[in-house]
Amino acid sequence: MMISYLEGKLFKKEENRVVILAHGVGYDVFLPSIVRHAFDEKKAGADGDEVKLYISYYHSERQPRPMLIGFNKEAEKEFYELFITVGDIGPTKAVKLITLPIHEIARAVEERNAPFLVQIKGLGPKLADKIIAHLYGKVGKYALIKEPAGAKRTSEKEDIAHQVLDVMVRQLGHKKSEAMKMIQEALQRNPEADTPEQVFEEVYRSQKQ
Repeated sequence: MMISYLEGKLFKKEENRVVILAHGVGYDVFLPSIVRHAFDEKKAGADGDEVKLYISYYHSERQPRPMLIGFNKEAEKEFYELFITVGDIGPTKAVKLITLPIHEIARAVEERNAPFLVQIKGLGPKLADKIIAHLYGKVGKYALIKEPAGAKRTSEKEDIAHQVLDVMVRQLGHKKSEAMKMIQEALQRNPEADTPEQVFEEVYRSQKQ
């Protein structure tokens, strides 16, 4: 049985999944963090809030137990199903990697902006290059998804990371993969760095010690 949409009561909430009660059946649904956050204020239980999710249904020989992954928008579901066609990204890993709004990831792919992608925890330079090589030219429409009012934009940090990478490769002689790794580690150590100078300082801080 293929499931593509689910509507029912929010019966249970966990860190990366929810249980949706529909017609007396509880469906265990995995949620990327960008989707899970939308459930923070919702009430769970026998009289839980009504919720609606677009479902990506995954089942294979290696994954004999059906896996349901939920999304607030159909476009998010479509992007996820493209995302898992990239080598080395399975359904479970994709759920963990989609920690930023879909339109920001898609925009980074279409701009070939690997430094932005490596800011995602668990996504290194080699995988970033593989994602761009596989999805470039295929996800442009998802970059146009409108973000909710008040959502924090990351385009400035994205631009800063790109500037730092360009200088490290073109002027300082670093290999691209090496520079991307250094920038990723610097931003993980100090996520508050919001100027090229601050990122550079954090990149080279460990080498000065």
